Amino acid sequence: MFRLLTLLSAIVINHSALTQNRPVATIIRELHDPASKQVLVVAHRGDWRNAPENSIRSIESAIAMGVDVVEIDLKKTKDGVLILMHDETIDRTTSGHGKPEDYTWSELLTLTLKNGHGGPTRQRIPTFEECMQLAKGRVMVNIDKGYEYYQEAYTILTKTGTVEQAIIKSDKTYEQVKTEKGNLLGGRLTYMPIINLGKPSADAIIQAYAETLKPVAYELNFSQDSLLIKSRYQIIPQTGSKIWFNSLWASLDGGHDDERSLEEGQPEAGWNWLIEHGATLIQTDHPQELIDYLRKKGLHP
Repeated sequence: MFRLLTLLSAIVINHSALTQNRPVATIIRELHDPASKQVLVVAHRGDWRNAPENSIRSIESAIAMGVDVVEIDLKKTKDGVLILMHDETIDRTTSGHGKPEDYTWSELLTLTLKNGHGGPTRQRIPTFEECMQLAKGRVMVNIDKGYEYYQEAYTILTKTGTVEQAIIKSDKTYEQVKTEKGNLLGGRLTYMPIINLGKPSADAIIQAYAETLKPVAYELNFSQDSLLIKSRYQIIPQTGSKIWFNSLWASLDGGHDDERSLEEGQPEAGWNWLIEHGATLIQTDHPQELIDYLRKKGLHP
């Protein structure tokens, strides 16, 4: 009987460890703490390897893993509803065909999502509002493809009380963003610039943001190590901002990607290389494996 009770107790404890995540306020505080060396994990389109991308199930699965940020994409329906969708068409990820803006929200509800292998599921396309209600108090949300819907997204974030949980971004210069969305900059909605270090203007764009907006983080993309090393990216932590790297595929990180870290079994040349070069946020297609790796190094709670 004692052994049975001990086993049941262990099961309860393990289940608790799997399902209890730190509150989003802790993640937000970590994000805005320039002195923190913890690495925040961003799940690309949720846990799309085990559930349809940009779906409620993929977000829920990523939260259960203990990720800090879930990355999503936005599109708008014919009747003005913001939905989670990456592509310009719904062909790849749903049972339908055509563009999201050709459908009303009620029409899209008749469709189902496909899994990562293109197989059918019973999951439905979620709205942005549903996404934020799910994320509320639990995880931060990075709105990737969504800059053109900045104002509508902000309205929904305000309605759901999740403004501080969202990060919105674009590859535009500070002057462009100020002209187009200036009324939303500097407020509670976090904006993050995306910098392609292969562009000749990359250093100037970083400098302009550093002197004006002082963003909480910069997303840096580079196809070769030299583009990063020769850039002025070192000024980013000096100005109190964090560095976001993508380990999704080689063209975004000089080959220090998920594939090298996992399939090739070289995490020190993959994820750790990014960490050694200043990463305090990493977006990945393998969030559970990255979390496990970071925890072994004492870089994730």
